[in-house]
Amino acid sequence: MSATVVTFEELTGLVGKDLGYTDYLEVTQDQINTFADATDDHQWIHTDPEKAKDGPFGAPIAHGFLTLSLIIPLWSQLFDVEGVKTKVNYGLDRVRFTNPVKVGAKVRLHSVIAEVTEVKGGVQIKTSNKIEIEGEERPAVVAEFLARFYS
Repeated sequence: MSATVVTFEELTGLVGKDLGYTDYLEVTQDQINTFADATDDHQWIHTDPEKAKDGPFGAPIAHGFLTLSLIIPLWSQLFDVEGVKTKVNYGLDRVRFTNPVKVGAKVRLHSVIAEVTEVKGGVQIKTSNKIEIEGEERPAVVAEFLARFYS
C-alpha cells in the first residue's frame, strides 16, 4: 500500500478523501511493558501475563493510550504533505476506547479526511480514524485526529 502524498496547495480539496488502511501491526508484551514504564501504569491487566490469564479479558491487554498512540506510526503509511515547513500533531477530538487489544493482536488504522480548515499560516485537517483489530468486529479505538501543516 502506498501513502497519499499531496502538496500544501492540494490540502483544501481533500474533504471526504478515504485514505484507506495501513498494514497490520502486532502489539507485543514488550511494547506494553515499555509503555507501562513510560507512563508508570503497571496495572496487572497490562503487565502480569499469568494473572491476566484469569482476568476479565483472558490475556494481558494494551493500555488504551498505547493503542491510541499507534495512530502516529501508522499514520505515516497513509498520508504525507510535501513542500511544507512544519507538520504538527495538533490534538484529538472524540476519542473512545471501544474494544481492548490483547497482547499478540494485530491492529491497523483506517482514516478519512473529515474536515479541512485554514488556520493562521497554514491548514488544519481533521481525520476520522478507527484502529481496527484483526478478526474483531468492533474497533479498538475511534478518534478524530487533528494535524496542522504550515507553508
